[in-house]
Amino acid sequence: MLDLNSIEKAYERVKGVVHRTPFSYAPILSQMSGYEVYLKKENLQRTGAFKLRGAFNKIASLVESAKSGDINLGGVVAASAGNHAQGVAFSAKYFALDATIVMPESTPLTKVLGVKEFGATVILHGGNYDEAYAYAVTFAKENNYNFVHPFIDEEVMAGQGTVAIEMFEEIKNLDAIIVPVGGGGLISGISVASKTMYPQIKIIAVSAQGAPAMKNSFEAKRALDILSVRTIADGIAVRDTSPVTLEYILKNVDSFESVCEDEIASAILFLLEKQKVLVEGAGAVGVAALIHGKIDLPKGSRVAIVLSGGNIDVTMLSLIIEKGLMKSSRKMKLLVTLIDKPGALQLFTQILTDTGANIVQIGYDRTSTDLEFGDAHVSVWLETKGEEHQAQIRDKLIEGGFTFKEDH
Repeated sequence: MLDLNSIEKAYERVKGVVHRTPFSYAPILSQMSGYEVYLKKENLQRTGAFKLRGAFNKIASLVESAKSGDINLGGVVAASAGNHAQGVAFSAKYFALDATIVMPESTPLTKVLGVKEFGATVILHGGNYDEAYAYAVTFAKENNYNFVHPFIDEEVMAGQGTVAIEMFEEIKNLDAIIVPVGGGGLISGISVASKTMYPQIKIIAVSAQGAPAMKNSFEAKRALDILSVRTIADGIAVRDTSPVTLEYILKNVDSFESVCEDEIASAILFLLEKQKVLVEGAGAVGVAALIHGKIDLPKGSRVAIVLSGGNIDVTMLSLIIEKGLMKSSRKMKLLVTLIDKPGALQLFTQILTDTGANIVQIGYDRTSTDLEFGDAHVSVWLETKGEEHQAQIRDKLIEGGFTFKEDH
């Protein structure tokens, strides 16, 4: 049974193995929102995400059952997009158990390598978590291994609930906790612990718009599945709703918000720039909801946001940074048409020099079929200083007689 007692028991199991992650005041977010905001930085957990807590508690309980003769424990199997996988792999290595992890074929390389570093066997199968899950269940039965579910398991949920225990040991008078939601294991554990200790506290769930199954189910008050998921928040990209976790969510969650891909990306960039914190998409959704005005609480409320993980693929991070710089008018890309004659390019670059724009990359094309004879295309990436600076560059180019298009 998932209750405060089981969560406190889990806390005793995981204490000394998992990191007690920082629970830090966030002054910039507090000033922006009008709330007193604290960040629970599970992105700094040993495996880079909160999932270690639930995985370790579950496997520790299996080891205890095996020692008492209740079960045979030959090894463990899990299905995961990465964070649960690393938690299971770490825990299995800790207890000297064999571990096999089934991951979707699209799983970022950094998460695959992270699992292998703990000595687990990785099988890539399926286009999403649910397809990997179905294969993993079959694999576990065929090999007589114990399957460790990432969220439909009371021992796993109890382990995740230890996040709340740590937060309340530092700040008892929290008014609200904002929690990322995919399958619902984290918010189930946190909400049970929180509502038992402090019934008046608000629990706010946040999901990605590209993975709306749990939010749809919350609003319909019954489990609803969706056909597919598509989001950069791969840690919460769950297609099917669990009736088990939905029951805890319906009982304990006060409101359920969602954020789009651009909002998630902007929150990742915000945390990196302003808080010096690196998070993955799933870890950023709570902050995304806050900075985009989706949280409705009384001014001055003490608000905790769980940054659930930091295992972001470097390629994805690079893309988010580039898009973020474009959206914030710190980069611009121009395709300029000029007369292909000596001095034309120098005149163009002189305008950029005079306006203080920094050229990052430049290309010169005189052979494109859409060019008139005697013309050339110059494609240029510029570092700029905001909207006013970009407007000045446009004005000066027009004054200089240049024709150009912007690539957004």
